[in-house]
Amino acid sequence: MKIELPGTSSPVSVGKLLCIGRNYADHAAEMQRAVPEEPMVFLKPASALVRTDEAVRLPPQSTNVHHEIELVAVVGTEGKNIPEDEALDHVAAYAVGLDMTARDLQQEAKEQRHPWSVAKGFDTFAPLGPLTSAAAVDDPQALTLRLTVNGEVRQEASTERLFFPVRELVHYCSQIFTLSPGDLLYTGTPAGVGPVHSGDELRATATGLEPLHVSVDRPE
Repeated sequence: MKIELPGTSSPVSVGKLLCIGRNYADHAAEMQRAVPEEPMVFLKPASALVRTDEAVRLPPQSTNVHHEIELVAVVGTEGKNIPEDEALDHVAAYAVGLDMTARDLQQEAKEQRHPWSVAKGFDTFAPLGPLTSAAAVDDPQALTLRLTVNGEVRQEASTERLFFPVRELVHYCSQIFTLSPGDLLYTGTPAGVGPVHSGDELRATATGLEPLHVSVDRPE
């Protein structure tokens, strides 16, 4: 899949989907886990991406898929070992996204000390809203995230509560991976995660960003 970065003349291919776990203290608490001492990074495949007005498909392997609203930072310029005070210069855009999780499969993986890739990586498990230029976002740490399911508020929190802010995440990840245009950084979810079911309608918003809307279905 390709995305159009603000200020560029041609689309770029989506690269790495870098996701951060337990980056809000209240979510860590509801999962009965501690906030980590450094960012907890996991990857999703680019094939998990879907855009607004598309559908999340529930896989037959899981009976307990959860929603997780997140602020997504979109990398616009390549960087390695990026200083923290330059980190936001490498972000071209922001969007609201969802990290869909097969919670039952994740729990099984945790119990067996296995990776989470299957629980996180199904096709359609990384919905991404429309991109907003980073230049139009005064402070990525001052946005209110809000998710409704069938009109009912399920998650709502300010990004000021991110334990590791966006600039620190970009800096940290760039010490491990070379960041490239089209990489997506899902920055973590606040409390309130919960199950979705076939027929649900999800609407995710963040201050100043265009909303993300996806439906949920379970293919026959």
